[in-house]
Amino acid sequence: MRRREFILLVGGAAALPRVVRAQQIIQKRRIGVLMAYDESTAQAQAWVTAFREGFQKLGWREGGDFQIAIRWATGDKATITRFAKEIVASRPDLILSSSTPTTAALLEQTRTIPIVFGIVTDPVRSGFVASFPRPGGNATGFTNFERTMGGKWLELLTEIAPSVNRATFLFNPVTAPHFEYYLGTFKAAAASLAVQPIVAPVRDPSELESAIAAQARDANSGIVVMPEAFTQAHSAEITTLAARYRLPAIYAYRSFVELGGLLSYGSDLTDNFRRAATYADRILKGAKPSELPVEAPIKLELVINIKTAKALGLTVPPSLLASADEVIE
Repeated sequence: MRRREFILLVGGAAALPRVVRAQQIIQKRRIGVLMAYDESTAQAQAWVTAFREGFQKLGWREGGDFQIAIRWATGDKATITRFAKEIVASRPDLILSSSTPTTAALLEQTRTIPIVFGIVTDPVRSGFVASFPRPGGNATGFTNFERTMGGKWLELLTEIAPSVNRATFLFNPVTAPHFEYYLGTFKAAAASLAVQPIVAPVRDPSELESAIAAQARDANSGIVVMPEAFTQAHSAEITTLAARYRLPAIYAYRSFVELGGLLSYGSDLTDNFRRAATYADRILKGAKPSELPVEAPIKLELVINIKTAKALGLTVPPSLLASADEVIE
């Protein structure tokens, strides 16, 4: 080998690691995350962890192949909007959105950056997707419930508290503009169960106590707490107030029951975020959000707090205990 060719060969080999490192830097994918919860919310932290772990199990290395930037917006609409603008301005390769309010805010800012949502109730009516099988835009993801759940919650509440003849549907219309999705079946179930349906929109945390206290003025009242960002963010206040005013209440998520709520029936949302990692993986490898179908929850669970039932003077029916996925003593 001639000396000139040898020098070129050695020099090229020495430069190769630098080229590889440069390619790795260029190929590192950036994921923005917008959560409609306070950073101290344990359940929301568990969702982000499930996404991270699911993504890493698919072969991605955080800090190596990808990096995540998280914004904790709480349930405040103005904060959600501000953080949505910041995330879109940073031009990430993909955005993980926690819920309906965050997805709405993000889609106001971009119709090109792929968005995967973890918890959205009615993505079609909300205008996020064209249909479940073919979303058609830059967003896709996972739903938490179907509309019949509004009636199912009331049925379970009257099963554990048979004396309830007046039930209040609690929600925040600002963070849950889709409340009609559940309200129809809630009212239909109320008619069949001879229960008076009460609609109690709450727009601010300061209104929670007055709304719940108002229901306690009438005997045999109960509460159905709608699953949405506001009620989730204020789960501790809601369960505490329900206990203080001795009102049987049903929730969609087990986290409420772990805080002292009476019972919950709903999907395993941590699993939604774990599955969201598979969609993120597919999109970053070339799949289009428009062609990835919106998926419904796979697992529903019933959780009962026996201690709370006893405190309310309720006897849990054996049939309900037998069908529970978990009983908290």
